[in-house]
Amino acid sequence: MTRPVTHIARLLKWGRVLARHGALRGIENDRNAPAVVKRLCRVARFGTRQPGEPDYAGAFQEIGPAAIKLGQALATRPDLVGEGPARNLLTLQDSLPPVDFAQIRAQIEDTFGKPIDALFSSIEEEPIGAASIAQVHRAMTTDGRQVAVKVLRPQIREKFARDVETYEWAAAHLEALGGEAARLRPRAVIDNLKRWTLRELDLRREAASASELSEAMTGIEGYRVPDIDWDRTNGSVLTVEWVDGIKMSDLDALRAAGHDMSALARRLVITFLTQAISSGFFHADMHQGNLFVQRDGTIVAIDFGIMGRINRQARLWLAEILYGLTTGNYRRVAEIHFEAQYVPAYHSAEEFATALRAVGEPMRGKPVSELSVGQMLDGLFAITRDFDMQVQPHLLLLQKTMVMVEGLATALDPQINMWDVSGPFVKSWIRDELGPEAMVADRLREDLGTLARLPALVRRIEEKFPPKGGAPEQAPLPDMKLILGLGEPRKRESNHWVGYVVAAILGGAATWAFTYWTLLS
Repeated sequence: MTRPVTHIARLLKWGRVLARHGALRGIENDRNAPAVVKRLCRVARFGTRQPGEPDYAGAFQEIGPAAIKLGQALATRPDLVGEGPARNLLTLQDSLPPVDFAQIRAQIEDTFGKPIDALFSSIEEEPIGAASIAQVHRAMTTDGRQVAVKVLRPQIREKFARDVETYEWAAAHLEALGGEAARLRPRAVIDNLKRWTLRELDLRREAASASELSEAMTGIEGYRVPDIDWDRTNGSVLTVEWVDGIKMSDLDALRAAGHDMSALARRLVITFLTQAISSGFFHADMHQGNLFVQRDGTIVAIDFGIMGRINRQARLWLAEILYGLTTGNYRRVAEIHFEAQYVPAYHSAEEFATALRAVGEPMRGKPVSELSVGQMLDGLFAITRDFDMQVQPHLLLLQKTMVMVEGLATALDPQINMWDVSGPFVKSWIRDELGPEAMVADRLREDLGTLARLPALVRRIEEKFPPKGGAPEQAPLPDMKLILGLGEPRKRESNHWVGYVVAAILGGAATWAFTYWTLLS
């Protein structure tokens, strides 16, 4: 168990980095920031040279791999960090200098328990990509297939565990302050970040995610997932089919190859909606470097470490919200927020509908080409505080990916709009899922499931309340006060409570100094 003093030391160290990049300036200028926090910020920046404009992305990059992942998540939350920091964090690149190949070779050989030559006839020592968690090398298998080999950075699991533990400690102290901090649910946000990174740190799970997505997208034209080489994959090494194609980030190369940019943009949007709305399982790291375009226009995705999953009920709510905003049915959108318990029941649905209208009508008055999912999300986030809406961690990945997809599609075709492409898809899906036939099918499935569970229910009741008979039951025994030391252990008394109080105050102040800027809205 890490001691509080260690967490405080890490937070102060990270606060110093934030100060050098000007990322604490917003706290000092915020009238709601406690005086003690402002004083700590001044101490953290003492003697530092700060840039004219805060560089949040640079600060997170310098702090380390776990901070990079946290920064990417915060980049899509302008309600938490403010619009300026969110725009800056969008420039955060998940890249670090590569690890020496000798360490990569040792990692491969140690995890497989055999020489690297037994797995690959050749492997390029220069990586084709180096991110915060792993790096990728091109190789040839012993049976002559070209593959990409992804290898975890040595000791990366331990580094992530250490940093995330401090994030959890800081989030717990922050949430204990109550009020706005509790509404934003920092502990739940960090818990989701932890689960995402744990999945990324087990490359077998990434391989399984790729396999599952491939099955879900079977039959969807123009989208493909590379094949997994399971014999050369384990928790620290992932081997996949080599993809020949043009990176979606290379727009000039795509045009030179004769690709229809508008068709590519529409295909990207539809494949995302198919994954998120129809399947409820989607690729949640759809940046330009993770998407390739093959000669026939097929989009090939790579890097499945971050995947999103949404249950059917949440997908129904999401589809109705999207459709309601595009059609101006703000009353229904408000009702869904209350049904989903996103908005506490003590608020007025009519008032919430009016607030939604204030967000939706300005967009509805613009040409389709000027509408933006990002603008819609910004508008929705702006009203969350007024209606005490708690952060919904399970939707963070979806929000992040929606913004990513729209940015990519707009880069491919500046005239495209997510609403224009997604509207018919969402409308059709809602009709299929909420139409009369679907309602009858759902009711039959639910009732038949209930009937099928009845025998097991009766057996459990009999086990809990067996028939009378056999030996008589023991009469209730009186409570007996046990001798001290033989019963429940007595809590140790301590006269060092003053030290604990001081430590708690320092910990809370340091925590706020490090994380308060992420709660600005």
